[in-house]
Amino acid sequence: MQFDPANHIVKLCAQGIYFEGEGKAEEARINFQKAWDEATNHTEKFISAHYLARHQNSVAEKLKWDIISLQSALKINDEEMKSNYSSLYLNIAKCFEEMKDLENARTNYLLALSFSDSLPKDGYGRMIKSGITAGMERLSKM
Repeated sequence: MQFDPANHIVKLCAQGIYFEGEGKAEEARINFQKAWDEATNHTEKFISAHYLARHQNSVAEKLKWDIISLQSALKINDEEMKSNYSSLYLNIAKCFEEMKDLENARTNYLLALSFSDSLPKDGYGRMIKSGITAGMERLSKM
């Protein structure tokens, strides 16, 4: 999926990512919240919710935003969008695991795995697959 670098929401999120890199978490969160508040379509909501999830104070709040991001992504009619599903389900699975909801964690790790063939064949794709494998291994020992 291609993101338009001229899109206002993409610019806000890019600025937020810059602030993250500078160690300015509050400024990043403000940018991501503004992006969410100004998002007008499913793509913008998917992007902004994904980044906003990273700046929550509790696992339950992070989970809420990860689910919102996934729900927005699922509404985007673009075959390339499937390459994001594994990462989104992985984020959700990790939240459920941290919350000790192992049944929902397992379900979401399996959903992440089911879309892993859509991941790019690069370092990012390998990282997501590794996260899925590690999560499933941790659950198998519980």
